[in-house]
Amino acid sequence: MFTDIHSHILYGLDDGAETREESVAMLQMAAANGTTAIVATPHANARYRFRPDVIEAQVAELGALVPEIAIHRGCDFHLQVSNIEDAIAHPAKYTINHQSYLMVEFPEMSVFADPEGVLLRLLDVGLIPIITHPERNAVMQRRLDDLARWVECGCYVQVTAGSCTGTFGRSVKAATESMMKRGLVHFVASDAHDCGRRSPSLQEAYAALVAAWGEEAIRPLFVDNPRATLTGDSI
Repeated sequence: MFTDIHSHILYGLDDGAETREESVAMLQMAAANGTTAIVATPHANARYRFRPDVIEAQVAELGALVPEIAIHRGCDFHLQVSNIEDAIAHPAKYTINHQSYLMVEFPEMSVFADPEGVLLRLLDVGLIPIITHPERNAVMQRRLDDLARWVECGCYVQVTAGSCTGTFGRSVKAATESMMKRGLVHFVASDAHDCGRRSPSLQEAYAALVAAWGEEAIRPLFVDNPRATLTGDSI
């Protein structure tokens, strides 16, 4: 049922899964909780190098080990100068399934000088930014008007499942609720890093949001919109 567009299930590439066994356990947990497709989005930032060859190999390997869930390629793309220039030069390198949607992450606890200009540059080359978990960024929590303007420009927004259930605290949950009320949430994803506090299960968040907003409003955030990113279709 669910398509999860943000996860750190590939082992040894970043601060997510550390071993093959942990990757398999995370995938099995995701599948057991209703996820039928998941996008592996290892970090690309100053700390972790993006390694397309290793990603391809692990997607094939883990797909054979856990065939009940489809694994797709992606990236947790940090908005830094070197990344931005490389993405503009090679538009399909970091996107979900080498299509048009790019998961973009702002620096933690800050927003750089001209975020709108950067987002517009990406849009100009055919990349569609999906801004990841702004509700967890203390600066962005106070800049929802900016976020709304970027959405009007053609960007989309992904929040973390745990933000909807209180895993990251009251202020994050409150920011998520404000974004929901303003229609600024297009995707809910796990941002899974392990099988514990940062697990790949979307079930609890889905149930909580359906109870609050109704299934007709919530299903697109977990099913329809995420599925469109796999093929590059419009949302």
